[in-house]
Amino acid sequence: MSAAEHRGPLAGLRVVELAGQGPGPFAAMVLADLGADVVRVDRPPASGGLDPSKDILARSRRSVAVDIKDRRGVDVVLHLVEQADALIDPFRPGVLERLGLGPDVALDRNPRLVYARMTGWGQDGPYAERAGHDINYLAQSGVLGLFGEPGGPPVPPMNFVADFGGGAMFLAVGVLGGVLDARARGVGQVVDVAMVDGVALQAAMVWQLRALGSYTPARGSNVLDGGAPFYGVYETADGGHLGVGAMEPQFHRAFLDAVGLGDDADELLARRNDKGSWPEARRRIAEVVRLRTRDEWAAVFEGVDACATPVLSLDEALADPHLQHRGVYVDAFGVTQPAPAPRFTATPGRISAPPALPGGESREVLADWGMDADAVEELVAAGIVVEASSRSDHL
Repeated sequence: MSAAEHRGPLAGLRVVELAGQGPGPFAAMVLADLGADVVRVDRPPASGGLDPSKDILARSRRSVAVDIKDRRGVDVVLHLVEQADALIDPFRPGVLERLGLGPDVALDRNPRLVYARMTGWGQDGPYAERAGHDINYLAQSGVLGLFGEPGGPPVPPMNFVADFGGGAMFLAVGVLGGVLDARARGVGQVVDVAMVDGVALQAAMVWQLRALGSYTPARGSNVLDGGAPFYGVYETADGGHLGVGAMEPQFHRAFLDAVGLGDDADELLARRNDKGSWPEARRRIAEVVRLRTRDEWAAVFEGVDACATPVLSLDEALADPHLQHRGVYVDAFGVTQPAPAPRFTATPGRISAPPALPGGESREVLADWGMDADAVEELVAAGIVVEASSRSDHL
């Protein structure tokens, strides 16, 4: 089944994605997995580079390769824009304006368009023109300083928080919110999605705790940053780790009973909100957890409602019975990858197509989106539109 035929909850939604990196492709993947007809506009393919069949973020959609530095290529994109509900712009501020694809032009061609712009710093402000990556938006927003061991440097949580959390997921929400509004009012708008904005919003609960006077700025001194003895990671006898989230008193007691500190439970529970007691409580728990291996502890906590779980590697997670039961990871088109989420009972998402080869469906896309066949052939002959004939074109 092609991406265009997929009847997920977003069936009927048409999105033009200008190819970029990280958050743009991930947001487009989420929309496409849920049934939107997302067409990725790639640059004409060049030889070399990574195997596109492993580009998981390009799954579930089709690609047309267009030279948008040529005016005729810009006209091709504007033709797609006329048929679209939304456009994803992954470039720095001003790039598409210089190419003749800015929001004024696009909204003039399609007044109902949602023009979703994905940047790190936003479309305006002192840093708008700066380059940046996930770690920079985390650092500048004050969020990076929340991660790390007491007394140590901040530790970047890979690129999950800014790129994919603060960027891609807010981009997907922005597209859907914009489309709902456009369908209600009959006019579209520009959606300014900035990773630094999304990162800050994700920290709303920290700001809540701060306002309540229950947050301290030192890393590793709060409940959710590993400071509390009942919420953190403990090393096991074999060098593995146990993740503990026994925040509520009933789970905390069950955890203490399971690790053999039941005799001390009343004392430890009575002082659970006393931050001064946390280092000693953590030391006592760490001593007993180091007496058994990770898998031995996993067996101990099997069936015990104590919010304690083994820390698995990616390979181990593939064999986990619960994750297998739910199909959290799947083999699709020869590549192991996460399954679509969230889940819908009547119109489920699915990985409807392998990763799009840049330009792999150029003729098909333009025909489906209403472009005259002779005009398409002229563009192909001129090299403005490129169609890849096989994966070997990209390797």
